[in-house]
Amino acid sequence: MESKYKRIIIKLSGEALAGTKKTGIDFDTIKPIAKVIKNCSESKCEIAIVVGGGNFWRGRTSGNMNRVRADHMGMLATVMNAIGLADSLEEIGAKVKIMTSVALPQVGELYSPERAIHHLKKGRIVIFGYGTGSAFFSTDTAAALRASEIQAEAIFKATNVDVVYDNDPKTNPDAKKYTEVTFEEVLSKNLKVMDSTAASLCRDNNVSVLVFSLENPENIIRTLNGENLGTIAKP
Repeated sequence: MESKYKRIIIKLSGEALAGTKKTGIDFDTIKPIAKVIKNCSESKCEIAIVVGGGNFWRGRTSGNMNRVRADHMGMLATVMNAIGLADSLEEIGAKVKIMTSVALPQVGELYSPERAIHHLKKGRIVIFGYGTGSAFFSTDTAAALRASEIQAEAIFKATNVDVVYDNDPKTNPDAKKYTEVTFEEVLSKNLKVMDSTAASLCRDNNVSVLVFSLENPENIIRTLNGENLGTIAKP
């Protein structure tokens, strides 16, 4: 397999790692995802991963809790997911490096763009944990920031939806489906590709975002080969 891309970030939601359990980590769900990611890494494409933490904790639904503390709990949740995903990848022979935004030496290496690029060039799959390391930013923003810093060409946002709509198709049967969109449209029309901070970062740093369904993990390989299975957001 010859990849269309040389360096990408795969953004995985916490819910994607929970599977039908909805919470926690379901290793039966992770295993086929890990297998596909390993295959992609063997296609001369350098792969980094940003994981969410919604399967354990969501700061924005923490009630009256202090927002900064709630967000740091959410970032800790992403570290648990990074460890679980790394274990599944290593179990099938992949070379993996966890990097975190704050110092957690027992878990992984403190993130720096230079070290991340070094590991990628050595053929390692790099998993970024602990979001941006700062409160008030989503893991989508973390993905956009890391993609900009390591000069990734694209973010593969593998989600539970197959395409971006201008409205909720479950409640609005006339919702418009987008197969291609600019970040200016994402921001002006408030399309649910990613939050506005992440979209602005991608626009300003020439990073494309490809949104597609993870229901079939093979969609990652198909997207890597150049198929547009969902929506592509371009600068």
